Parts: sequence; structure tokens; C-alpha cells
Amino acid sequence: MNDSEFHQLAETLLSTIEEHLDNYEGDADIDCEINGGVMTLSFEDGSKIIINKQEAFHQIWLATKQGGYHYDYKQGNWVCDRSGHEFKTKLAEAIAFQSQEPFSF
Repeated sequence: MNDSEFHQLAETLLSTIEEHLDNYEGDADIDCEINGGVMTLSFEDGSKIIINKQEAFHQIWLATKQGGYHYDYKQGNWVCDRSGHEFKTKLAEAIAFQSQEPFSF
């Protein structure tokens, strides 16, 4: 994958997350901000989830209260380089944990 392909895939992912949060109908108040390739999700309790593009590694990094994760794009999905878990699954778990509300993609 070249840098251009990485940026296109990463931007598509961030846009999908933002769109899903905009259409979220749960009770949790989740603020979403994107600045320079970094997405910050802020929760009522003051906690945050940070998602950012790591161009040098062609990875997406996810930082949550539960830990940090690095994702590579493989066979149409962003997959954790350690556990093999899919990005959206881990993000949904983290959002549910930090908002204390059910969440899924």
C-alpha cells in the first residue's frame, strides 16, 4: 500500500466513525472532533478515546481507557497487529465501556 492509498482508507474509516456517531440514538453524550488526522471522542465522565493515523507505519492507532492498539489494513479490514481483532469491534467495546451505554457498528 502506498501513502495515498493509506490516507484514502484511513479517511474513509474516520468518516464512517463520525457518521455513525452523528446518527447514534443512545443516551450517551459523545463529542467527536477531528483535527489533523486525529479523532478525539470525549465522554461525559471526561474520558477520551483517541484514534490517529500513523502514516509512517500505514497503521491506525487506537487509545482507550483499556489500552492502546495498532491496526493494519488486511483483506478489507483494519486488524490489530497483536490480537487479530477487528478495529470496529474494539472501538465499539471501548465506546460502550466509556459511555456505559450499548454501542455497535
